[in-house]
Amino acid sequence: MNIDADDFTLLGLNKAFALDRAQLDAAWKALQAQVHPDRFAAEGAASQRIAMQWAVRVNEAHQRLKDPLKRAAYLCQLAGVPVQAENNTAMPGAFLMQQMQWREALEEAGSAQDVEGLSDEVTGQRKARLARVTQLLDVDANPTEAAQEVRALMFIDRLLEEIDARLEQYEDAS
Repeated sequence: MNIDADDFTLLGLNKAFALDRAQLDAAWKALQAQVHPDRFAAEGAASQRIAMQWAVRVNEAHQRLKDPLKRAAYLCQLAGVPVQAENNTAMPGAFLMQQMQWREALEEAGSAQDVEGLSDEVTGQRKARLARVTQLLDVDANPTEAAQEVRALMFIDRLLEEIDARLEQYEDAS
């Protein structure tokens, strides 16, 4: 095992966006069982420190790979195309218009039913974009376009959080 290996190699998985969550979790648990600091309790402080570093590294890999956006961004980065969401917020005009329409619809929503309808629409768009990321990364080997889709998905996830918060307001009011 190499602590500097990429997350996929570390967990013994294929480098792909489409990932079987059960396989990921099983690989994580198996590796965690090997490196858990409790296994090294009798071997002294140095061994426990190393085991702790391994356990943290294995947990970080699992956390990154189990989240679809983090996994996609990581695959883009491994391919030499970092997402750079903090610096690169450029989006196609059509997507920006869609964002504005969704935000306007959320502001104008007069009932929980209106907000739920918007949630369904945005969730559908999220699923379609995740499918596109799968195509771009696993089939087309196009991390540049995939990075743009990841940035769009980050916008969509923030909007879905706002939608959920709005739905909670309706629930609290009833």
